[in-house]
Amino acid sequence: MLNRRFPAFALLVVLVLAPVLRADVVRIVPDDTQRTSAYAVARLTAALAAAGHEVVAESGEYDFLISLATHPTRLRKEAFEILPEDKVITIYGGDGLGMVYGALALVEALQNGTALGDVAAQAEKPDQAFRGIKFNLPWETYRPSSALDQHIETAKDPAYWAAFLDMMVDNRFNAISLWNMHPYTFMVRPRSFPEASPWTEAEFAEWQGLYRQIFAMAKDRGLDTYIVHWSIFVSRELAEAHGLAEDNFYPYYYVEGERAELVRRYLRESVKQVLTEYPDLDGIGLSHGEGMAGMTPLERQQWMDDVIIAGMQEVTAERPVKLIHRVPFSANLDSGGSTSKNVEVVTREAMERLGDTFEGPIWVEMKFNWSHAHSTPKLEKVHGGKLGDTYFDPVPSNYRVTWQARNEDFFALRWGVPEFIRQHIALNGQAAYAGGYFVGSECYIPALDYFTAVDEPVDWTWAFERQWLFYKLWGRLLYNPETPDAVFAAEYERRYGVAGRNLLAAMSLASSTQLRLASLYESRWDFTLYSEGFLALQGDYTRYIGVDALINQGTMASEYVSVRDYVETTLAGGGFGAGRITPPILADMLERDCAEALRLVEWIDTSANASLRFEVADIQTWAWLGRHLAAKLRGAVALATYRRTGESARQEEAVRELGRALVAWDEVIDITRPLYRDMRLTHYNHNVFTANDDNLFHWALIRDEVAADVTVAREAVPTPKATAVD
Repeated sequence: MLNRRFPAFALLVVLVLAPVLRADVVRIVPDDTQRTSAYAVARLTAALAAAGHEVVAESGEYDFLISLATHPTRLRKEAFEILPEDKVITIYGGDGLGMVYGALALVEALQNGTALGDVAAQAEKPDQAFRGIKFNLPWETYRPSSALDQHIETAKDPAYWAAFLDMMVDNRFNAISLWNMHPYTFMVRPRSFPEASPWTEAEFAEWQGLYRQIFAMAKDRGLDTYIVHWSIFVSRELAEAHGLAEDNFYPYYYVEGERAELVRRYLRESVKQVLTEYPDLDGIGLSHGEGMAGMTPLERQQWMDDVIIAGMQEVTAERPVKLIHRVPFSANLDSGGSTSKNVEVVTREAMERLGDTFEGPIWVEMKFNWSHAHSTPKLEKVHGGKLGDTYFDPVPSNYRVTWQARNEDFFALRWGVPEFIRQHIALNGQAAYAGGYFVGSECYIPALDYFTAVDEPVDWTWAFERQWLFYKLWGRLLYNPETPDAVFAAEYERRYGVAGRNLLAAMSLASSTQLRLASLYESRWDFTLYSEGFLALQGDYTRYIGVDALINQGTMASEYVSVRDYVETTLAGGGFGAGRITPPILADMLERDCAEALRLVEWIDTSANASLRFEVADIQTWAWLGRHLAAKLRGAVALATYRRTGESARQEEAVRELGRALVAWDEVIDITRPLYRDMRLTHYNHNVFTANDDNLFHWALIRDEVAADVTVAREAVPTPKATAVD
């Protein structure tokens, strides 16, 4: 694989920039009042040089002059304009980040082969105010798993972070949030509690240097920076030194809340010290969740006010601080999911009491459709269940709701459905109370590439670069939902030439399979569904979604109809109204779209380009998974009907269709086996709170579970009771 030890953006433009017709002498006039100016100049300089232009720093003769400046009276925050006038191209930003976005818009035009004399005027402004990445760090991460801690060395590499932050500004995200259980001893030596630190001087200096470098690189690009953690957790060293918080440290996370005053003081002072010693850290996010079992919702809120909020308030007189306030996960004494009107009222009142203590609005984070936002764009639930309107009505004055679009469904396969994201923003991002989105995962860290099995050169080093379309779609559409598909299609063509022409359309059709499965199959927290693997938590174990599980499971999307409900209703002589998606309708949709996706890529020769081979193979894999689901749905309906009616023809149909589903699965194996390694999967921790080292996933490894469906259908017997669809 390629070894990136120079800026990621420089490699990208060198590899793929289309040649221009002539070389020009270009002068760039920066805005030295802005910290982001040097970064914008560096990105422009790299792109211009790669296009064959000569960039000069001093005054004198030039063919083109690029003027970089901010114009906050004309433009809103993070907006930009590109104004070409003869030999001068003016780039204005509403602030330093907007100026970077404008510079990168010009870089994109250059990468697509636009000559400087042909640069068009352009003006854009952000639609969503908060466009953040949720990044779970691999040290003391939320739950123990080799699927997560395998990323530690990669995530300690500053070159990785430079590339990841480049990707963020390229795609117009504006906030990076770093999540783990207990960040403080990685960042400071607690002044009052030095015994809490597990590090030697050299080890601590390395951690401190890494955090400072990440935050500095983020600020150089104009990004906001946050740390987010779960609640009452300390270091093992502090717990053992004082004989308290006996389970409140990594790797434990579903534990009782520690109420000791010593722990309160330790955490409050740690919050203050981190904000004091890291000036490039903008804010902190708090969670009313794990590490607080046994406490009532009111006690949890009071603890937050007394510890985390108080620690933050102690520095607000000296510097601005921003706050992410996660909505409580539980309405009772445990750490599981539940909601209630009373908890919503308590939480809203607590946030409103803060007034304008913190800079900007408080970002109130809510999980969209629990941990599976890539399902239906309609809000069906948050963490814990249905949500009332307390947070929304009346419209809040000091906070805005930010939806967390969690991805626990696809880590290996590329994904991209632009219309789904546009619908999501239209339905959920336009209300007066809405502030934006987080995008990220809990069970996956986009760092180490632990997927790629081929030894041929590919155009990525790190995992997030494989999923370039996912990040580009979410970031650019959150900034401007009217960004046309042509922008994303052009990126395919820039990478792969004429072979890339149909890839966006094909990927959108094929990876809709994932959205449809996640809309059909009811899920809640992380392990309850892993769509690309057709796995779900069933009882206490994560395993393949067999035909009986598919029959009996309810749906995530309210417009979808489960197999059980469809069979029961139709056998009773009933039907479903317009707009309902029944299993036969869904099967037809899958067959139609997946066949078209396969047709769009069937002519592409990938033999000489391994990167293109993966792009095409992922489309084919999603398409065959879609065909698998279509056949499985037909088989499930036939099997459930046979069990009710005893019609042998329906049993024969079930065996036939589930056999077709197995054939489709074998196609998936044939495509993916040469390309993908056996991959560690956090979902294989099952419903326990400890790491499971027997956690490798590949579609080939679960073929026996898939094949078992045929046996289930063949051995089925009629059970003609209304309640016995299973």
